[in-house]
Amino acid sequence: MALALAEAETAAARGEVPVGAALAAADGTLLARAGNRIVELRDPTAHAEILVIRTAAAALGNERLTGTTLYVTLEPCALCAGAISFARIARLVFAAEDPKGGAVLHGPRFFTQPTCHHRPLVSRGGDGDVAGNLLRAFFRARR
Repeated sequence: MALALAEAETAAARGEVPVGAALAAADGTLLARAGNRIVELRDPTAHAEILVIRTAAAALGNERLTGTTLYVTLEPCALCAGAISFARIARLVFAAEDPKGGAVLHGPRFFTQPTCHHRPLVSRGGDGDVAGNLLRAFFRARR
């Protein structure tokens, strides 16, 4: 989670919403890490989670990322929850809840839907207060 938080801080420094992600293989090897790059890439799908999934899938030569663990600083949205499911990520760990835009514990609760084909093991981890404070500070500075 420390790598994901570092990516979130880097994203904030670039003017992006400070969300970071890191994907680890079953043996703990780091496969990919990224922060949001939506503004930089002018791509509404360039969420941190999507970027690490793309990078890891390309590196492994496989769209199925079975056995992996995804660490994210913020509860994934519906777009990212869908990608996590389709990538067959085994475990999702996120730091801060997102009552407004989250889709795991909030909103559509993507992984509980009968149409969801793969449900990762979901847990809270890391320091949600640190991740949440980073987001609040980012948005407070823009108001």
